[in-house]
Amino acid sequence: MALRIDDISINTIIGNGSSVSGDIQINGFVRVDGNINGNLKTDGNVIIGDNAKIRGNIEAKSVIIGGIILGNIHADESVKLLSSSVVLGDILSHRVQIEDRAIFHGHCISIKNDEVYQSEKNNYLESKAIKEKVALS
Repeated sequence: MALRIDDISINTIIGNGSSVSGDIQINGFVRVDGNINGNLKTDGNVIIGDNAKIRGNIEAKSVIIGGIILGNIHADESVKLLSSSVVLGDILSHRVQIEDRAIFHGHCISIKNDEVYQSEKNNYLESKAIKEKVALS
């Protein structure tokens, strides 16, 4: 895989004290030190600072979390929960690393083999969509 310039330089910063309401779609590397009340989607990497809080789902290439996430995380490459992190939601990724004292409450699908991972991810997302549709009926 070729290294893109977006992989090493931060394209977007949501600073400490900043607050965003609504879904966000960003190209490239994102750092969040503020609060987001909505979903965050990017084709790059995400760093969630120690003071950040996100109420929504995250979809990215990889995610490093130091703050609080109340939502699901889909990061095909990797997810790392630092010791200061709290994640209340499900994690789907090829690799997951959880440091001591991190808090995680949810389901986790972490499979190295890409073909098996994609199959299990699709099954999980499909079953979740069916459950949500039934709950709304």
